[in-house]
Amino acid sequence: MSGSALFDTFARAPLAFERGEGSWLITEDGQRYLDFAGGIAVNSLGHGHPKLVAALTEQAGKLWHTSNLYEIPGQSRLGERLADATFADKVFFTNSGAEALECAIKTARRYQYVNGRPERFHIITFEGAFHGRTLATIAAGGQQKYLEGFGPKVEGFDQVPFGDLAALEKAITPETAALLIEPLQGEGGIREVPVAFLKRLRELCDQNGLLLIFDEVQSGVGRTGKFFAHEWAGVTPDIMAIAKGIGGGFPVGACLATAEAASGMTAGVHGTTFGGNPLAMAVGNAVLDVVLEDGFLEEVQRKALLMKQGLAAVADEFPDVIEGVRGSGLMLGLKCKMPNTTVNAALRDQKLLTVPAGDNVIRLLPPLTVSDEEIRDALERIRSAARGLSETSA
Repeated sequence: MSGSALFDTFARAPLAFERGEGSWLITEDGQRYLDFAGGIAVNSLGHGHPKLVAALTEQAGKLWHTSNLYEIPGQSRLGERLADATFADKVFFTNSGAEALECAIKTARRYQYVNGRPERFHIITFEGAFHGRTLATIAAGGQQKYLEGFGPKVEGFDQVPFGDLAALEKAITPETAALLIEPLQGEGGIREVPVAFLKRLRELCDQNGLLLIFDEVQSGVGRTGKFFAHEWAGVTPDIMAIAKGIGGGFPVGACLATAEAASGMTAGVHGTTFGGNPLAMAVGNAVLDVVLEDGFLEEVQRKALLMKQGLAAVADEFPDVIEGVRGSGLMLGLKCKMPNTTVNAALRDQKLLTVPAGDNVIRLLPPLTVSDEEIRDALERIRSAARGLSETSA
C-alpha cells in the first residue's frame, strides 16, 4: 500500500482495516483488533451499529444534499432534541469539531459586538487545550507545535496555566469576551477540570459580562456517563461545541448556545455548505435514539467503573510501566512511566488499539456499547503488554 500521493501530515501505523463489527476492527487478512481508540472518541456506538446503518441507508436512498437554502426537517428535529436535552436554545450544525469551535468563537465575539462592546473579542483559554486545527483554533489551543510555521498567531486568544485561578483572574481585561475550556481535556492528557474551578469560571463570567464556552467535542454525547461532561459539575455554559460522538463515525458537529448568547447570530453572519445535511442529520438522530434511551447512560457508568477498577489493578501490578489512571466514564487515560509511544506500540502488538495523548498518557476510548467481556479482554491485553514491557526494562 502506498500513500505517496497524500500529504505527509500523518505518521500512520502500518495497518489498514476492511471492516468493523461493534468493538472490533478487522484487516483484509482477517486479523481482529479490539478498538479502544474509537476513531479518537468518534465511533461512540462502535462499528456497523444496525440502527445507524439503517438510518444512513434509508436516507441515502432518498436525498443526500440540498444546502441550507431550504428547510431540512432532520436538522430541525435534531436541533430541537439537543436543545431539549441540554441548556441550549439554539443549534448551528457543522461538519467537524473545529468548525463547531469556530462557530462558538464567532458567536461569543458577535454577542459582545451587538451589545455595544466591539472591543471585547479576546477569549481566555487554558494550557494543554486542543480546540482544532484551523488558524483560529490552533491559536486558541496555544500549543507551539501546532502554531509553528503558520504565520502570525491569530489575535484575540490569551492563554493561562491549567487550573491557575489567580492567573485567570489577572488575565480578564476590558477586552475579554469569553472563557473557553474543555471540562475534561482529551489531547492534553485526560485531565479533569475540578468542579470548584468550573463553578468559579461561571461566577467570573456572570460577574464580568463574559460568556462561558465549553469544548465538549471529545467528552460529550455520553462519553463520561452523562450526556455531557459538564453535567457532573452542575455548571452550565452559554455556548458549547460538540462533534465526534454525535455522528457515531459520520462527520457531524454542532455549536449549541442559549438564545441570549446566540442573539448576534442573525441571517447572513455565518454559514456552511455541508453542515446539517440530510445524511448527517439522519445519523445524528439515530445516535440520540440510542444514547438518550432510558438506562443507557447508567450502563455506561457501570461499565466505566468496571474498566477503571481493572486499570487501577494493572497499574498497581506494574508501577514501572503505568503510574496511574485518569478520566471519567469511558474517556480514560493511563499515565505512563515509560514513553507512551512505547506503551501504545506494545498494546497494538496485543491487537488492542489505543490513542496517545499529551502528558505522556494513553487514551482508552471504547465504544459506549462495549461489553463487559470485551472490557475484561482489553484489560488482559493491557496486562500482557505491561508485563512484557516490565520484563524488558528490568
